[in-house]
Amino acid sequence: MVSQVKKDRRRQDRPTSAKGFWTIEDSEELYRIRGWGDPYFAINAAGRVTVSPQGDRGGSLDLYDLVSGLQKRNIELPLLVRFSDILEDRIERLNACFAKAIARYNYPGTYRGVFPVKCNQQRHVIEDIVRFGEPYKFGLEAGSKPELLIALASLQKPGTLVICNGYKDRGYIETAMLATRLGQVPIIVLEQPEEVLLAIEVSRELNIVPVLGVRVRLHCKGIGQWSETTGDRAKFGLNVPEIVWTIEQLKAANLLDSLQLLHYHVGSQLSSIDTIKEAIREASQIYAELAKLGANMNYLDVGGGLAIDYDGSKTNFHASKNYNIQNYANDIVAEVKEACEEKAVNFPTLISESGRAIASHHSVLILNVLATSDVPADLPSVDREKDHLLIRNLYETYASISAENYQETYHDALQFKEEATSLFSFGYLSMTERAKAEQLYWACCKKIREIARQQDYVPDDLESLEKDLSLIYYANFSVFQSIPDSWGVDQLFPILPIHRLNEEPTERGTLADLTCDSEGKVDRFIDLLDVKSILELHPLRDRAEAGQLPEKEPYYLGIFLVGAYQEIMGNLHNLFGDTNVVHIQMTPNGYEIEHVVKGDTMHEVLGYVQYDADDLLENIRKHSERALKEGKIHLDESQLLLQHYERSLRSYTYLS
Repeated sequence: MVSQVKKDRRRQDRPTSAKGFWTIEDSEELYRIRGWGDPYFAINAAGRVTVSPQGDRGGSLDLYDLVSGLQKRNIELPLLVRFSDILEDRIERLNACFAKAIARYNYPGTYRGVFPVKCNQQRHVIEDIVRFGEPYKFGLEAGSKPELLIALASLQKPGTLVICNGYKDRGYIETAMLATRLGQVPIIVLEQPEEVLLAIEVSRELNIVPVLGVRVRLHCKGIGQWSETTGDRAKFGLNVPEIVWTIEQLKAANLLDSLQLLHYHVGSQLSSIDTIKEAIREASQIYAELAKLGANMNYLDVGGGLAIDYDGSKTNFHASKNYNIQNYANDIVAEVKEACEEKAVNFPTLISESGRAIASHHSVLILNVLATSDVPADLPSVDREKDHLLIRNLYETYASISAENYQETYHDALQFKEEATSLFSFGYLSMTERAKAEQLYWACCKKIREIARQQDYVPDDLESLEKDLSLIYYANFSVFQSIPDSWGVDQLFPILPIHRLNEEPTERGTLADLTCDSEGKVDRFIDLLDVKSILELHPLRDRAEAGQLPEKEPYYLGIFLVGAYQEIMGNLHNLFGDTNVVHIQMTPNGYEIEHVVKGDTMHEVLGYVQYDADDLLENIRKHSERALKEGKIHLDESQLLLQHYERSLRSYTYLS
């Protein structure tokens, strides 16, 4: 089995084509797009990322052209693009895999999936999932009272399941029970002993016989980022003695027939099929024992955890998975059938709460790079007679660097740089001299790095050179708003340019966002053998137009597989709000824009923190009038300030 922690490599990655020129195949290999993107994302002959929202059964879109077209409609970046057809395709694939497994093992039961609303509560997403899921009676899972309200109002087809999880008060349980009068099938999953007694009491008061379930804390623990939240000390669920007690309480209340479902959850993003097998094996036995104790068991809910392959490595690394959806369905169906046959109990309807596996692929965040910063490595002029001895030594070190001595000269350059810092601190080196010494040091490092890139083996003491010399790419987005899992739990997302992929990416860089926070960065990137601290990128190109100041050509990056959890968990750090969102659906003639959801304006985010925009504007007007009376500002300047202030309040929180 592949280790959960990937092994560090003993050589640097060099995105240099063996053919001597760069091809799109080289970019495919470098950015792992075939591993994590199939069947939705690829690179076309023009070196641009394409999107095939219907997988291998429909047409494709050039993502760069799509973004350019959206910008012409005054939809600014950063921009979240949702592809509704991908949601439909994911639901269809999941149901098809379970149907195939059921047929393969001659399983007498059926499969009914539900989508956990917590994964993405956005209205248009939920509406799409309900619409695309109707042919399969695909339901919803609610983990709170607000999510229950969404689920009950969104589902249209009678008989569709609503799995009611999370902590429950009287209002939650009453609402779920009363919804049965509407023809819906809410299953109240009991997770705390107090909920058992409350459900019995509410059932008696309303004279409604509910459908109940129990959530069990399996001994089996999850794997990866969330493994510590599962097992015997998990936050949710009843242990085995508590489940036996629940049976007794329901039997005494004449409600044992209401207990129809067993639910468990061993964590999100289960990267190893072994964990899935172990969990379903234990849960199948508990299900069978509940049936033998007299419960009217009809459903087995295997919870969430169906993983996606963020890095394309197909391993049990936490950002990957070592199985596919068909393996997942096969193992669940086979294990449940075997347990039920052995115990001679009713075969349950199988339920899964796959959220990440349904929603992740359908959203892509598009960013524009604003600028880059580099180390000061231009070779300065050196006066071999007048300059300080240390500077002359550094220059001679630079001139002597070769493939035969690059490791030795690196240590010489490093020593001279440390001496320069020390001499400056004691007043023996001027600011200008220190600057020249640092320029020479970085020039040495760049020359050494170019030699090291050509070697099959990079010495340990030079492995940090790539990161030390990497550029910072300043991107127009907020890590905390758009990819909070990258910051909070070190989640890896595929990131790559959406164009220029037929050119060699000669720079190495990390990403910095717009927030005034040192954590507002991305410096962990997917790779086959380990997690990279730098990303291969292209240099920004100048674009000069007649009569205008020089500016950089647009350079667009895509952050992929961000459709699960990221939007709702984002925060307003520095008051950067929600991004613009567009929903794209394929048509026979191309695509159509289903919905445009405008991102937050400054007026809106200020309202979130209890500021009234009109009051703020009035305060600025008063300050301006006071400054006018005191002669500190001219009238035209005060009016320009007020115009800028008022225009800013109506503007997007990100940079134009």
